[in-house]
Amino acid sequence: MSYIMVDIEADGPIPGDYSMVCFGAIIVEPSLDRTFYGKLRPISQKWIPEALRVSGFTREECLQFDDPKAVMQRFGDWVRSVGDGQPMFISDNNGFDWQFINWYFHHFLGQNPFGYSSTNLGSLYKGVVRDTFSNFKHLRKTKHTHHPVDDARGNAEALLQIKEQYGLKIRLE
Repeated sequence: MSYIMVDIEADGPIPGDYSMVCFGAIIVEPSLDRTFYGKLRPISQKWIPEALRVSGFTREECLQFDDPKAVMQRFGDWVRSVGDGQPMFISDNNGFDWQFINWYFHHFLGQNPFGYSSTNLGSLYKGVVRDTFSNFKHLRKTKHTHHPVDDARGNAEALLQIKEQYGLKIRLE
C-alpha cells in the first residue's frame, strides 16, 4: 500500500464546469523522490481569473497543456506502478483535490485507481494531537509555492513528521 500525497491547482471551484490546471503527487516515503506532475489543457470555456492566477499560469499557457485524458492515463499508470495493494490518496484539502482527481479519472478513464475514498491530512493531524483547532502546516519543510509538486512534498514532509513526532501508525513503502 502506498500513500500518495496529491495537490492540484484549478481555474475554478468545481470539476466539469471548470478545469484542473495542473497537479502533483509524491509517494510518502523518507526519500520523497518519486513524484508525478501533470499540466492539463482546459476542458471548459469557463474560468475564474483569480483562481487561475494562483497557479501562476495564464489562460493562453493552459490552452497549450497536454490532453487531459492522456495525462490522467499516465497518472493512473504511475499510481499502479508505485506500490502493492490499494493506493491511498491523501491531501491537505481533500475536499478540493479529491473532487478534481476523482472526477477526471472517472470522466476520462471510467475508473479511479484510488477507489472511492481519500484522507485529509489536516483532519488526520487534528485527531493525532486531539485538538480540532490545531494546524499541521508548521511541520512542512518545503515552502508552499502553489507548484503542486512543492506543495505535495511539503505535505508529505508533514505526514512523515506526524509519524515520527506523534507515533502515527502508518505503513510506508
